[in-house]
Amino acid sequence: MSCPIGVFDSGYGGLTILKDIVKEMPEYDYIYLGDNARTPYGMRSFDVVYKYTREAVLKLFDMGCRLVILACNTASAKALRTIQQVDLPRIDAQRRVLGVIRPSVEAVADFTRNGHIGVLATSGTVASESYLLEIAKIHSEKGFQVSQLACPMWVPLVENNEIDSPGAAFFVQKYIDILMQNDPKIDTIVLACTHYPLLRGVIDRFVPQGVAVIQQGEIVARSLKDYLCRHSEMERMLSRGRQVEFFTTEKGGMFDKMATLFMQADVVSRHIEI
Repeated sequence: MSCPIGVFDSGYGGLTILKDIVKEMPEYDYIYLGDNARTPYGMRSFDVVYKYTREAVLKLFDMGCRLVILACNTASAKALRTIQQVDLPRIDAQRRVLGVIRPSVEAVADFTRNGHIGVLATSGTVASESYLLEIAKIHSEKGFQVSQLACPMWVPLVENNEIDSPGAAFFVQKYIDILMQNDPKIDTIVLACTHYPLLRGVIDRFVPQGVAVIQQGEIVARSLKDYLCRHSEMERMLSRGRQVEFFTTEKGGMFDKMATLFMQADVVSRHIEI
């Protein structure tokens, strides 16, 4: 019986997480589910994000997944804890749902030298203060200073395929400059949105020399590999067929075009209702 790893996002950004996970662990089967018909989640309430995310997780469970990755900062911020603490004990205590915020936060200590951290994210993730809270909790003894900034133009630039446009350069420089003005001592920046890796080439042009940039996909992939090493009971359940399937709640044609950009490989998806 097939037991793929489920990867969920409200839209396309989670594909950057999937891409790095598959690169790190190509032997497993994967199902990607994008709730593109209801995206974006960013400005929706906690209750709505939880409801939508729970529905997607249950769908992935129905499709054979016993392990689901919320490859979405908004879903991780607004829904993960409730799903882990309330839903999973009722549904099946042997299933697992993991997010992208904790691995990213844990990795911060490996990069920073002076404890001044910048977080670039969507308005919803910034408003949730999830990164502030997690960094304070996980690195409580280190006294890290965290500056957050919402970058509302970055996702539209990516989804309109304007990565190489003058507008992209303008808005990337604008937000990085503001972040660094807020705290000139920042030596580590977390790209806390899964769309942002597609802007990495532009971002690197404007980040000051010596400032480290943390890209979530690579961090999450390594964290997941470590998790499976530590949880052999879950790892043994996973099927190993090297198959990656894509599902979307919107029309497949639009999804396939954008997903091919994110995955840097041809994608053919199927429509699904959740």
